[in-house]
Amino acid sequence: MSDLSIITPTALPVLPADGARFELLCVAPRRVPVAMLYWLPAMGVSARHYLPLAQALASHDVAVAVHEWRGIGSSSVRAGWRSNWGYRELLELDLPAGMATASARWPGIRLCVGGHSLGGQLACLHAALHPQHVSGIALVASGAPYWRRFRRAPWIGLGYVAAPWLAAACGHLPGRWLGFAGNEARGVTGDWARSGRRGRYVVHGMSTDFRARLAGLTQPVLGLRLRDDWLGPAGSLDWLLRRMPLAARRHQVLAPADLDGVAADHFSWMQAPEAVARHIAGWMAADRAP
Repeated sequence: MSDLSIITPTALPVLPADGARFELLCVAPRRVPVAMLYWLPAMGVSARHYLPLAQALASHDVAVAVHEWRGIGSSSVRAGWRSNWGYRELLELDLPAGMATASARWPGIRLCVGGHSLGGQLACLHAALHPQHVSGIALVASGAPYWRRFRRAPWIGLGYVAAPWLAAACGHLPGRWLGFAGNEARGVTGDWARSGRRGRYVVHGMSTDFRARLAGLTQPVLGLRLRDDWLGPAGSLDWLLRRMPLAARRHQVLAPADLDGVAADHFSWMQAPEAVARHIAGWMAADRAP
């Protein structure tokens, strides 16, 4: 993959309607792109960490736009007592603004949305809100956070109870100190923990029935699970995929042998993303819209 370094990214400014701003990391293939993938990072992970994946996808003629979460990396805001947001701002402000910027960069080409971990979940919610704009959904090391679908379920459930309390006490969830995610806004923490406790998506400030919207999606879905990923176990991915019963679902498990010997866990695959890129690009080609 040494030659991929010459596939250089372009950072495009994005200005959501509330005055926040961030940079969209765009990677174009050398040839005319066959499609575009709008990629959503995991919780607390900056867009720049997905540059190797974006470059690998570009080598398969897929244009890639990597989103930046509010409060992370190039974002102009940081979570704190005076700065708070939840899934509503991410879904209604940031994602539409980023998508519009990406579509202006590559007008008229087929768009799929995908993501890693929490990014995969929000990719599904975005598709549920805007099904007419999305041709497919790619999930990597993702799944619903419902506590009953994990090993050590009682401890996971306790974490979903404690996280909002801790965020309320500190002004934000101190993820950097905890060693989990980033420093997350109280609203994001509350929405995430609520979905983990209940097993369904209820977003504060939105009346959308996401259960019904997800159930109505017919776009194809790719689910790539990492064999040794305790943060994205089979039960978690299965729970999320079952929320979209009308979608044509393809599910595959990647082991270390598929990743040049790199551990097949929640984050290590990012060190050797070629196999993930190859599966996504092949799926996008196979499920090309008419």
